[in-house]
Amino acid sequence: MGEHKRIGILTSGGDCAGLNAAIRAVVHRAVGTYGWEVLGIRQATQGLMHHPPKVMPLGIDKVDSLLTAGGTVLGTTNEGNPFAFPMPDGT
Repeated sequence: MGEHKRIGILTSGGDCAGLNAAIRAVVHRAVGTYGWEVLGIRQATQGLMHHPPKVMPLGIDKVDSLLTAGGTVLGTTNEGNPFAFPMPDGT
């Protein structure tokens, strides 16, 4: 097989129908077809910018039951400004 790949999934902007189904579909394709590692980023942009980032591994076993679950297993928010986080260089 080729090089090891890792991708992240983040849900942001508030809750809506189909988020868990979309997460499940991405994990099934990434893991099942390509053998990639998938990380779910919890609590939207706040979780991404947290040090260390708030991540959870997502495998097929973790997402198979998501089709009937409402909301998003990763959590989401529609508050705050994702561009307001300071960068390592201080900007």
